[in-house]
Amino acid sequence: MPVKIDKTTGLLDEARQINSPNYDDRPDETDIDLIVVHGISLPPGQYGGSWIDALFTNSLDANAHPYFAEIHQLEVSSHLVIRRSGEIVQYVPFHKRAWHAGKSRYEQRERCNDFSIGIELEGSDEEAYEPEQYQQLARIIQTLCETYPKLNAQRIAGHSDIAPGRKTDPGPAFNWGTLYRLLATNSRQPI
Repeated sequence: MPVKIDKTTGLLDEARQINSPNYDDRPDETDIDLIVVHGISLPPGQYGGSWIDALFTNSLDANAHPYFAEIHQLEVSSHLVIRRSGEIVQYVPFHKRAWHAGKSRYEQRERCNDFSIGIELEGSDEEAYEPEQYQQLARIIQTLCETYPKLNAQRIAGHSDIAPGRKTDPGPAFNWGTLYRLLATNSRQPI
């Protein structure tokens, strides 16, 4: 069953909505032409809980874990997180600029936040991602490609690809072949 995006609101119908304050307007909404795949776990290597939600809503308790003292003041977000269970959480409407890429470059263009959609997978560089996450990611990418005409399966990059040397996610545990097989198998139109 396909997921749907309301083009007016930029919201995904199957996502649990949590509003992040960490976004702003894109320089040009029609310029969305890249999907960036990330990996995240808070604390590192631990899954579940509300820590990712807290980070993206500026409510992370610096005293809850030693690692949080280093990152609690960050103002970051992503458009979506796909939990290990396959649950989808949306923090920023797709037509708005989420703050997920940081200093970044793709095909000679700086500031990837301006023209990309950021999708976080709950996981780490070293541990295999769950089949449900790949399935959800493929469904979402297909719908994004149908909704935003400049997107296609060749316009997908890892965070490590756009910020080499600074970022490593989604890491070697992410299986790009699995994602591309699912995209080819489930395609509703050429991607």
